[in-house]
Amino acid sequence: MSPKILGTMDLEQAKDKQFQLTTAIAKEFSGRAFFNQGDLGVVPGKGRPVQTEKVERVLSHFFKTENCALVRGAGTAAIRVTLSALLAPGESLFMHTSPIYKTTQETIRMMGLVPIRANYNDSEALREALVRHSECKVFYVQHSRQTLEDVYDLGSLIQLVKSIRPELPIVVDDNYTALKVPQTGVELGATYSCFSGFKLLGPPGIGIVVGDRSVIRTIHERNYSGGGQVQGYEAMELLRALVSAPVMIAVQNEQIDRLHERLNQGVIPEVKKAYITNSQSKNVIVELKTPIAQKVIEASEKYGAAVYPVGAESRFEVLPMIYRVSGSFLDANPALLKTGLRINPMRSGAELVIDILTKAIAEITHSNEGK
Repeated sequence: MSPKILGTMDLEQAKDKQFQLTTAIAKEFSGRAFFNQGDLGVVPGKGRPVQTEKVERVLSHFFKTENCALVRGAGTAAIRVTLSALLAPGESLFMHTSPIYKTTQETIRMMGLVPIRANYNDSEALREALVRHSECKVFYVQHSRQTLEDVYDLGSLIQLVKSIRPELPIVVDDNYTALKVPQTGVELGATYSCFSGFKLLGPPGIGIVVGDRSVIRTIHERNYSGGGQVQGYEAMELLRALVSAPVMIAVQNEQIDRLHERLNQGVIPEVKKAYITNSQSKNVIVELKTPIAQKVIEASEKYGAAVYPVGAESRFEVLPMIYRVSGSFLDANPALLKTGLRINPMRSGAELVIDILTKAIAEITHSNEGK
């Protein structure tokens, strides 16, 4: 079936996001203060560096939320600390019936939480589950797609939940979507959005939580270790990266669309079909006619492709990535391990990807003919 992909920002929308963020920065920083690299330590009365707190206020204003917390451990930790502030071990939360993202599954196990599964693609089934399971204390949803069959609209989903259970906190995993789609979960009405700054060109290991004041205050209070702080210079590095991210990613999405079109035009005969998905970040899934995907990945590396991720569109990922499909997609369709490729041009153009694939497949074909 054809996947229902998320709408990403075009270049004009991305520029507008960049301008919105710089406006938010100007509200908090003077020109001289923005050039300060940042302070360190558990500042008395704040529990974190002053510059980190200022960056948090910028992001809170930018996402139109009450508060923001920067945490160590990237998107995984952002989700984990939010759920731990909302739930006690043994308590339950709503989760979609599709396979859970691997690190989130580990958070559920570690915390001893009880997932109550509901099909988010079926509004009537979800409505029934919301009414029946009054014991559930959180509604958790992943913004990006978990399987090709996912068709739910996040904004409509959030409004449905709020109409039936207005008191229920809604936590959105916005990894792979923040600053890529027009609106994150909190901008669509969710209580909290959690995502990784590393996936938005920021320094490694920083997670972002934006949302209601009460829980984020708890996150700050619990993180009173000096070694657990996002230091001021790291927060500033993150903020500078976020300014650049929307436009760079919009260009990338433009090339994803072009690659998808060219592959389906038959530019590479070995390709059976190609389709765009939000299997983690937006990318092109390629189904090959023969089960040579692992060999193509291996051969692509020598022609300039990255064959494993660093952080899904991190600052280190410049060359196009040609890799296996995501774990949650493999759980749903194991055959893709042998015939499927996940491709993201990153900072390259679609033509470089086509050139690398052409050379890799030709090498494999020549090798097979020689046997």
